[in-house]
Amino acid sequence: MTSTLRRRPAQRRSVERVERMLDECALLLDEVGYEALTTKEVARRAEVPIGTFYQFFHDKQGLVRALARRNLEAFLRRVTDRIAMADLEHWTDLVDLAIDEFVGMKRTTPGFAVVDFGEVLPTPGGRPVEGSKQALDGTNDNNAVVAERLRGLTIELLHAPAAPELDRALLVAVEATDAVLKLAFRADPEGDPVLIAECKQLVRCYLAGHLS
Repeated sequence: MTSTLRRRPAQRRSVERVERMLDECALLLDEVGYEALTTKEVARRAEVPIGTFYQFFHDKQGLVRALARRNLEAFLRRVTDRIAMADLEHWTDLVDLAIDEFVGMKRTTPGFAVVDFGEVLPTPGGRPVEGSKQALDGTNDNNAVVAERLRGLTIELLHAPAAPELDRALLVAVEATDAVLKLAFRADPEGDPVLIAECKQLVRCYLAGHLS
């Protein structure tokens, strides 16, 4: 993946500044939306000089891409932590667990309703911002990047053999999950529980033909 930063923070103070800017970006996305988000306001609220902002980010788009990358890493961390604590009886439990974590982040994580793993939705159900479908690495669709990361977890946890068929199945599962959960959050700002349940059922049934 290509970096979303102009340069990586090396010192603790720089790391903290970058994290503050990402935190304020997330809060502002909820408060004013993507279109009204400005680098000047992010820097002001993060209490850093605007020059410091541009030391680490090219522009607003680079900041949002970095937030999307952080969201994805947080999601994978949450899923991994839940797996370590859970008593899973069947691989289908992983589907429910992963969807529950995504829904939980959608409901509680600042900025996640506007930009989760890269795609920027100015309004629920609205057209995504141009270029945001490839925000995570600049070349591949965001869902393809997410599927690739989940592939690593699947192979590790289920000892599933790496194969093109599995790669394709996971990509289809991620695309289907993305579409149905968008529908669920268009129907209800908190996520329609019936549609969330339908999403789990859809993905479990589909993957049953590819995982044992």
